[in-house]
Amino acid sequence: MLVSRTQRVTLNLYAGIVLLVFYFPLLCIIVASLSQRRFFSFPYPTEQLTFKWYQDAISSPQIAEFVGISLKIGGLTALASVTIGFFGALAYARYRWRGKKTFQRLVLFPLFFPQSVLGLALLMWFSFLHITPSWWTAVIAHTVWISPITTLIISIQAFSMDESLEEAARDMGASRWQILTKVTFPLLLPGVISASCFAVLLSWGNFALSLFTTGADSALPEWLYARMTTGYQPLVPAVGVLSVIGAVILVTALFGVITWSKRRNARLSASASPS
Repeated sequence: MLVSRTQRVTLNLYAGIVLLVFYFPLLCIIVASLSQRRFFSFPYPTEQLTFKWYQDAISSPQIAEFVGISLKIGGLTALASVTIGFFGALAYARYRWRGKKTFQRLVLFPLFFPQSVLGLALLMWFSFLHITPSWWTAVIAHTVWISPITTLIISIQAFSMDESLEEAARDMGASRWQILTKVTFPLLLPGVISASCFAVLLSWGNFALSLFTTGADSALPEWLYARMTTGYQPLVPAVGVLSVIGAVILVTALFGVITWSKRRNARLSASASPS
């Protein structure tokens, strides 16, 4: 569609404002992390810029401990939620069974729970069962909230899957396990990888559920909040920037793996098709 010069300028201005709203907070954090002073204000001279806080963040054993707890929670949450989401997606998108409509309506419902209410409910449930909250109870809480998301992501891949490939494998005598591992799982692999990435990132940055369910353990978002409210230093935004860099690396790796998987499937399809 052809647009006039005025419309093109308006669209560019709108896109610029949207990107500024999205990325300005991150820019502020980067600037704050490079300041030698405890509190910064604009403008400040370039000779006051320093990477000291990044060096302190990387060498701090206390921060390493919080990062380790967050990685354990994120990794196990991704494993559990993707496993639940994989089989939930097959039930959601592939097979016809009684109660499927009700399942489709209810499986995504936890997404709309306020996280603070969900965290409070799980904390009361753990207390009722005489379970002491720790990092592994946070894994359960994160899994409850993230599993509907992984189910939805893998379901999108399952809806576009060619069922004739499974039927062909069945006609050739393959067992259910062989069909699942040799046909279904490779075809859903891009969705599984995307869901794993989302699960890690959502768990990594989750504050509300972690606050209610980690008990004496603390994840990295809790440490960031605690240091922002008491004992603030530029070390806090420096850790936040390093956390964002880790997320960017993970997302970049995700796109690389998905691209490799699509090219691999295309090569296999081309080699399997009759010439």
